[in-house]
Amino acid sequence: MEKIFLIAFNIILVSAAFYLFSKRSLLSYVSGGKWWLTWLSIGVICLMDELTSIFYAPSEAWRSLGFAAIIFIPLTSIFIRYLTTRMVEIAEILDAHNLKGGGVYNFSYLVLGPVISFVAVASIFIVYVLTAAISAVSAVENASSYLNMAPTVKIGLEIGIIWLVAILNISGIHNNARVTFIIFLFTMVVFLNLIVASFFNFSALNWDTISQSAITTFSTTTNHGFFNGFFYLVAGLSSCILAYSGVESVLQTATLVESWRAIAKSYLFLSLSVGIITPLVTVLVLSTPGIDFSAHQTDLIVHYANFSFGPVFAVFVIIVASLTLLMAINTAFVAGSELIERVSHRYNFNWIIKPNRLASLYRVHIGSAIFFSLVVIFTQGKQHSLAHMYAIGLLASFMIQLMSLLIYRYAKGTKEVLSYNVSRTGTFFLFIFITSSFIYLSYHRPEGFFLWFATTIAFLLIGIYGTKRRAPELREVKRGETPMDLIFYIAESDEKNVHIHFKRPFDTPQEKTYDRAVFITFYSPRQPIPDRSGESHFRIPFKRANIHHNTLAILELLQYELPDKNITVHFGWPTSSWFDRISIGVMVFQLLHLPKMFPKINFKIENFKMH
Repeated sequence: MEKIFLIAFNIILVSAAFYLFSKRSLLSYVSGGKWWLTWLSIGVICLMDELTSIFYAPSEAWRSLGFAAIIFIPLTSIFIRYLTTRMVEIAEILDAHNLKGGGVYNFSYLVLGPVISFVAVASIFIVYVLTAAISAVSAVENASSYLNMAPTVKIGLEIGIIWLVAILNISGIHNNARVTFIIFLFTMVVFLNLIVASFFNFSALNWDTISQSAITTFSTTTNHGFFNGFFYLVAGLSSCILAYSGVESVLQTATLVESWRAIAKSYLFLSLSVGIITPLVTVLVLSTPGIDFSAHQTDLIVHYANFSFGPVFAVFVIIVASLTLLMAINTAFVAGSELIERVSHRYNFNWIIKPNRLASLYRVHIGSAIFFSLVVIFTQGKQHSLAHMYAIGLLASFMIQLMSLLIYRYAKGTKEVLSYNVSRTGTFFLFIFITSSFIYLSYHRPEGFFLWFATTIAFLLIGIYGTKRRAPELREVKRGETPMDLIFYIAESDEKNVHIHFKRPFDTPQEKTYDRAVFITFYSPRQPIPDRSGESHFRIPFKRANIHHNTLAILELLQYELPDKNITVHFGWPTSSWFDRISIGVMVFQLLHLPKMFPKINFKIENFKMH
């Protein structure tokens, strides 16, 4: 009966795979004269990156937590799903500011500024470095599951794989979405067979292991006080976060999709695919009696397939492991080169991204391969060392994203981006949890922290140099007007009554203008300068100081230079949600102090009906 069911199941799977492969416009389409990838295409590319962690994350979680990993990996899947809602929000914000792609780097650049954004660059680059290193190590460990290789031979093979992928990229050979989709279909067939066949072998002993793990985890969390329970959850999440590495890749691919809504669908697809497959396979494997987990920490899934279903099926799992892990190495090369290219374009480090005759960024690829190889040598190809370092880089990237989102939403509210926004309270608690996990892992795994710290310092030094001499903000600053331009414009008129209107870049005109009306818009040099609506509209860049301090500087200049003018300053009435008004309460509180600070200037907070 079992064989008949599996045969029928595989016929259905293969038929579905052929049907999906034959569908046109499933992976890409043309719109507005441009070629775009679909949400499924992006989802599949990132799924293949995220799914590779199944070959090393469960064993690393077991190494740290024991059988509690059976509970924590599914809990981490739910946590990651909640986290991806914030990534969708970031995608929409970047879309609204015409900053597609770049992920956490572009968002931190928008919110935190050019120098601090290099911390994000370092964190992302570390993630790519360790993706390549741990994927190479895991590929060799899984492929050599039946072979007794010396450690030096394994390290040589791991470095050889890295340079093989580097040569392919230097030669301009890349895999496309269709090739990735074929490998995805084959991978899904193998994993679904593994899951279904495992359920046929499921016994009371599996249930005993799962229930005992749940009871132990629950009692440890609840019976030792709130803080001990919280730190136990932090330790558990920190040890399992690696199972969902690659989830941040979707944001990086935003340049390939038409809108942020495709990013939202891709994240939903990931949560319903790898978000279920990874915890399900983990539970099935770790609850299986008779497996010596300590002896098979580097090839656990292959050993489980051989232990439960024989060597033939184990060979299929080895093929899947090799293909997906090699693709992960390639993704690290491609994504890393795109990140370096984006930064180099912004700061005119053109010598780094000089292409060869095959249009490949060969210098970036060679540098990446050297860095990847050095990490493998430094860790001596030890999977557990790489796993801890990888998790720290991943958590640092998440931490920067959430911190930037909190700052952005606090400063801007939801007035600017209305279609998709989530609870800021939830974002704050996510930030606390991720930060706690980062601190926990940094304390217990200092080698990972120091790798991240050293890389961050190196990138910060580059960032400080680049932002002082090569920053694109310098060009945007020159395009705007200066406070003295404003003074000269007002002084040229004989009109005694002058009305100064402070406007946001996205506000539409709705004032009843009278007398001498002047409009001031502060803009960030990190964004394109807003259009000028007329000669009375002054766009003034703000750099290091915030909008409030720039406003004070303008008012002091007006009061000092134009004492004979009757100046009235107009601020817009807050019209966003009540929660947003609470968020901008600090700014409103500061505005209330202006009449005392500038007694010779009139102040109004008002709103006019839309025309």
